[in-house]
Amino acid sequence: MLDSLQEKNTGVVRTVLGPVSTEDLGVVLINESLLSVYPGAELAPEINMDKSEIFEVLKQKLNDFRRQGGKTIVDASGMFHGRDVWLYQSLSKATGVHIIVTTGLGPEKLLGGYFLTPQTNPPTPWPAEKFAGLFTKEVVEGVVVPRVERSTAAGLVVSIASTEGITNEEKSLFRGSAITARDTGVAVAVQHGADAVADLELLLAEGIDASRVIIGSIDRQGAVASKSAIEIASRGAYVAIDHIGWGSEDGYVSDAERVKLVIELLEAGFVERILLSTSAVGIAKGHEAKDLAYDYLLSTFVPLLRKAGVTDEQVRTLLEENPQRVLTVDESAELKIKEFSPTAWKDLFSPVDH
Repeated sequence: MLDSLQEKNTGVVRTVLGPVSTEDLGVVLINESLLSVYPGAELAPEINMDKSEIFEVLKQKLNDFRRQGGKTIVDASGMFHGRDVWLYQSLSKATGVHIIVTTGLGPEKLLGGYFLTPQTNPPTPWPAEKFAGLFTKEVVEGVVVPRVERSTAAGLVVSIASTEGITNEEKSLFRGSAITARDTGVAVAVQHGADAVADLELLLAEGIDASRVIIGSIDRQGAVASKSAIEIASRGAYVAIDHIGWGSEDGYVSDAERVKLVIELLEAGFVERILLSTSAVGIAKGHEAKDLAYDYLLSTFVPLLRKAGVTDEQVRTLLEENPQRVLTVDESAELKIKEFSPTAWKDLFSPVDH
């Protein structure tokens, strides 16, 4: 099985330092946050936004992750929650950890008035196609560094729904994310609302292949109780058990229950459809964050899997092969990334070395 997976995992993945060979990603955390800033907190006088301090704290956490055997982190914060491409480039160079930046928005309560009622007469919410245009530019032309330029391209499209149930605006976000992923060759990852399977159907309705879809928060209590993981995996999408280390007080199942969920999926034949992550936040500004390290999955959860009988080969598939495969850019997509300056990539398909 691993030989066939290796054949699939060829190509490139977009990181903040440019494209790298898929097989160079190593162990991947698919759903994390580096710098998470609650919208507007950066303007509050009591919030310390000293970039040198932020850099040193994140550098230490990434080095700890690297020492445990990790190599790649996907910053799944999307567009407006502290994303700092220049900071991430410096961190990647300093630590040797590949960092993949994302585009996308959500949930609705954090969108802000412009996206809910943009300047039209009469004011109307954005349709899916307009969100798709916004996200597609960040994949094709580079992510926005506000008021300055576009920089390194996004390697994944993410969107978040309200946990109590997806809203109409969030449906547009999801559909727009799926359109962008379908047209550009990157995958789409969503944090589902109240019904994970229904949210998957919303994405698939835009014509994206299920193998390019990640449904996150599958370790939420409601999703586990409804057996959503098996149904989603059976349709060919990835199930992301991506809040490892979180518990019932946060609305998630325990790590012991997560182990049972992984075993259930493995026994059902879905080893190629499981992704693992912790949703850890390196630094939070303006909001409380779970006190969880990036190395928790490797140092604490993986030993639990092995104790339960998960083999080294299966662990390697979950932590390396699966995320590598889904993050690889589909070169058959209609739109291709463009060169841009001053940070233009000389050759998209000439991977860089750390």
